[in-house]
Amino acid sequence: MSDQRSQISNSQTVLFGVDDFEFETLEQNNGIAVVVKFKLDEQGRYNAGDVLVVLSGTDIHFHGMIGKIEDGYAIASDPRGSLLPATTQ
Repeated sequence: MSDQRSQISNSQTVLFGVDDFEFETLEQNNGIAVVVKFKLDEQGRYNAGDVLVVLSGTDIHFHGMIGKIEDGYAIASDPRGSLLPATTQ
């Protein structure tokens, strides 16, 4: 039986500036996007479990885990701290 503490899990951060981040809102809460779909150009580099961070200067507008990557698009959720408006860009 393997010891879970001896297994290393690596996750990466996918970083966008808010002005460059193009997304589609899949779920929203009070006008704020909490689940987004976005194009991920470097498909083989990232995996489900990696983290999406969208910044405006030093302010975090979205910080969530990528749950799925398919056909060049990723889906990420930030149910508590998102500041992205719920719109389709």
